[in-house]
Amino acid sequence: MLPERAESMAALPASPKQPEQKKERRKQAAGPSHVERIRLGWVSECLREHWRRRRPSPSVVRRRTIVGVAVDVLTEIEIRRPRAEVAVFASDPDNAAIWYENIESVEWLTEKPAEVGSRIAFVARFLGRRLSYTYEIKALVPGERIVMATAAGPFPMETTYTWSDAPEDGTRMSLRNRGEPAGFSKIAAPVLTRAMKRANRKDLYRLKQILESRGQAF
Repeated sequence: MLPERAESMAALPASPKQPEQKKERRKQAAGPSHVERIRLGWVSECLREHWRRRRPSPSVVRRRTIVGVAVDVLTEIEIRRPRAEVAVFASDPDNAAIWYENIESVEWLTEKPAEVGSRIAFVARFLGRRLSYTYEIKALVPGERIVMATAAGPFPMETTYTWSDAPEDGTRMSLRNRGEPAGFSKIAAPVLTRAMKRANRKDLYRLKQILESRGQAF
């Protein structure tokens, strides 16, 4: 029985899976075929092109980092001096370097006195930068309001002073700065706003000390 069984088993055909498995193993060992390598390379190139188009160019990155930052800062103070006196002193550009800590120089580009259309060049320091800019008076209501603006330079800004009566013959003065200074990252916007508020408070307090200590009309 045993020899016959062995002969019958030897006579059985080999399993059809064995050649396929051997073929698959040889294929894996040889790596991808030439056609497959071409196909894979084409897919990789498509992916690279896709991400290349999505990635911003260096010029775009630079434009994003130097884009203007929108700021709007309003600061107020009460000064125990008559409104006319405060308005005359504060609206005179020649006095700016006296009560503005950061202003280094003032130069008239048009004839005095100040009126709508007058242009004045300023040199100042802010956040470690030296800034040169020219303000033009856009609106002037004596004793009530003055608006100055500049569209050129590194710090395009509109500055507005307003004056109103306060109790005991005093004056409530507001100082508003708004614009889009260039050269600052959008991430720095909160830092820029806080720095402007801090500087405005110091300048208005200095103006208050000057006027109240003199106690006389200018």
